Amino acid sequence: MRIPLVVGVDGSKASLEAVGWAADEAARHGIPLHLLHAAAGEQEASDVVSAASARARQDAPAVPLSSEVSHENAASALVDKGRNAFALVLGSRGHGDLSGMLLGSVSLAVAAHAECPVVVVRGSPEHRAARFGNVVVGVEDGEGSRTAVDFALREAHVRDCRLVAVHAWSAPSGACTTSRAPSWFLEAHRRPPAQVLDDALRRPAERYRNASVSRQLIEKPACRALLEAASTADLLVVGARRRLGHSGLQLGLINHALLHHAPCPVAVVPQR
Repeated sequence: MRIPLVVGVDGSKASLEAVGWAADEAARHGIPLHLLHAAAGEQEASDVVSAASARARQDAPAVPLSSEVSHENAASALVDKGRNAFALVLGSRGHGDLSGMLLGSVSLAVAAHAECPVVVVRGSPEHRAARFGNVVVGVEDGEGSRTAVDFALREAHVRDCRLVAVHAWSAPSGACTTSRAPSWFLEAHRRPPAQVLDDALRRPAERYRNASVSRQLIEKPACRALLEAASTADLLVVGARRRLGHSGLQLGLINHALLHHAPCPVAVVPQR
């Protein structure tokens, strides 16, 4: 049996929305769906899992379904399960989150530490129901986007929709092109923006030769460019770098902002 798509459930409305999204996703890929609930009370756990199971069977009755209850911390249980998962799917908020928070603490912690892709299901019903026909992927210079592009192209393929590859860039100012500019800055502006996109898409596109791919070069801050592109997207995909000498991922300010504000589901894909 193929490794499952794992969705974290806690009984909240956002959690059930995540289950519905995950059920559709599992059906697209032809993989099992596994529900994971972390809780202390047995009766509460039974009710939560039953409601989530009913939602999954309603949305995708043919998908093989399993479930479990863990007594670990929710984030730890999900990260552990993610070591052998196709992806982890989470709601944008949970029961335990403060009312003013835009993203649940568990979702943020899992996105920062999981070894597999993490999808945070957010946005309007129209975005969650895949009605736009676009998967957007953010492409940065260097190797950080390679795995994200692979993931995004596969998603566009199973959805039979268009991939929109976005590379945002800013022309360096005169002051930053002097010998006093740091080496990382000069390296970041060494390749022409069009070449960055071409290089990132070349190898993955060989596996999906019939894929419809749109390239967007945008001269503006990356976060704003991606949020604008996501306004007509069914899924926004971004990469995450590994930290040297630390556990987990370096989500960075851009990924944090997208997880909190994107108008559609967001997939954070670890660099490999």
